[in-house]
Amino acid sequence: MTEYGRGDGSDRWQDDPYLGDGGWNAQQAQHGDQQGYGDGQQQYADPQQQYDQQRYAEQQYYAQQAQQQYNEWNDGQQTGYGRQQYPQQYADQQQGYGQPQGQGQQQGHGQQQSYEGGWATGGHQQVPYGHPQDPYAQQQAAYGGGQQDYYGTQDAYPPPEPPTRRAPGREPEPEPDTGWDPGPDQGEHAFFAGGDDDDDDDRDGRGERSGRGGKKPKKRRGGPACLVLTLIFAGVAGGVVYFGYQFYQDRFGPAPDYAGDGNGQQVTVVIPKGAGGYVIGQKLKAAGVIQSVDAFVSAQNDNADGKSIQDGVYTMQKQMSAASAVELMLSPKSRSNLIIAEGSRNVAVYALIDKRLGVADGTTAKVAKTQYKKLGLPDWALDRPNVKDPLEGFLYPSSYAASKGQKPATVLREMVERATVKYEEMGLEKKAAGLGLDNPWEVLTVASLVQAEGTSHDDFRKMAEVVYNRLKPGNPETYGSLEFDSTYNYIKNQSKIDLSIAELRRYDNPYNTYFVKGLPPGPIDNPGEDALKGALNPTKDGWYYFISLDGKTSKFTKTLKDHEKLVEQFNASRKKS
Repeated sequence: MTEYGRGDGSDRWQDDPYLGDGGWNAQQAQHGDQQGYGDGQQQYADPQQQYDQQRYAEQQYYAQQAQQQYNEWNDGQQTGYGRQQYPQQYADQQQGYGQPQGQGQQQGHGQQQSYEGGWATGGHQQVPYGHPQDPYAQQQAAYGGGQQDYYGTQDAYPPPEPPTRRAPGREPEPEPDTGWDPGPDQGEHAFFAGGDDDDDDDRDGRGERSGRGGKKPKKRRGGPACLVLTLIFAGVAGGVVYFGYQFYQDRFGPAPDYAGDGNGQQVTVVIPKGAGGYVIGQKLKAAGVIQSVDAFVSAQNDNADGKSIQDGVYTMQKQMSAASAVELMLSPKSRSNLIIAEGSRNVAVYALIDKRLGVADGTTAKVAKTQYKKLGLPDWALDRPNVKDPLEGFLYPSSYAASKGQKPATVLREMVERATVKYEEMGLEKKAAGLGLDNPWEVLTVASLVQAEGTSHDDFRKMAEVVYNRLKPGNPETYGSLEFDSTYNYIKNQSKIDLSIAELRRYDNPYNTYFVKGLPPGPIDNPGEDALKGALNPTKDGWYYFISLDGKTSKFTKTLKDHEKLVEQFNASRKKS
């Protein structure tokens, strides 16, 4: 006998009320003539008659199943499950089968309980299973006849109930937690299994499970998801290690540096004015000369003369060590700047700029003549009358990073700017009145005369005194006339020594100091810093005359008589040579 009370006959498994195809209809109380089980007067039918009637009941059951299901659920004909148990006592086959149909239905209706308040558990009389449509009604065994009650034990399955009528507390209890971990090959979350979070076992209304009391196996974790997470973690770990190493190198490690004096490939680097070690290092690194700025700054600090690196154009090699780069920049061999010498006239400077920039001759001179007011001249240098070149004296002698591709106006503007800054630093405008001059323009003109006539830096202060003494209108030697050969040579754009007094006095030009008393209209060259200092701080020894006997030094005298003796000595030395 099975646990559902079936006999050892040839009953069909699909007729089982819980697992078979009969569904809920096979489990419902029929409308036939049924007697309450447990009655002591019930008798058992003949075995042969029982078998024939059982076959007949099976045929009738399948014929009436479809219509019976719908009518019974809607008319409330079902029997309450409160006291009904399986398997039950089966009535005598002759008595159950021979009872009138109408009487059986009336009895069935009278004993049935309503579903409205849930499944009743009161003392109503149970409906017997003697109807021929019940395939289990022909079993020989009777409930309570010494047979074990399979629904009364603790481990028994409860009778099936409709999903919408299931009473609270009757849900299948969850499986106990055994503490077993499914391991990495079983999915704890839908993300690893590739499914949703609610892919737990779904139950239908009858509480069906996949298998006998089991549950669906969990899905396995997907390999691609694990691979993605592994790659993410590896990337994060690698980033932490990389940036940590860079941080350590920047704070505590040595700066990257090339080795050697370069790879032989030359490159030109322009260092701007006022650039410090870090700016110079950045320029060199951008040109591929050095490997890191920190290495260059360190090498510059280690070199005693490292701080003396000036602005300008340098010819370097690529991939040089920082120390070798510093050494080369301190050597004149690396300088490829445009050098403006002290005392240079603007005509010569314009020619140098044209050659350095690779432009046609006369290009820079034309720009200077037409655009001089846009090149940064100070106000006191503008609108001067009879000036040959407004930029004369403002192309300050220095080193300039001029190279091909630049425009002449750019180079000229840099020179004017540097001269203007220098003149302001030295105080030309403030000191002019103390020197007996009207403005800084005249101070600059005196400095240009000192630069042109002086032969050495030691002569500049004495030469400046000669200028200031001769400019005095009532002086007893020249009576206000300068009589400098340099002014005549400037207007003639020449540099001659042998000039006759007759020639000098006949040439009518504002720049000819033999013809006009006082200062020329403007500077006659670009004086250097020493000449400017001499003009601002002349000696006060009473010098009026000067002559250079060897072209290297000058001799100064206070009277014309003493000066003429030196002139005779000079002429005699020239005849001998």
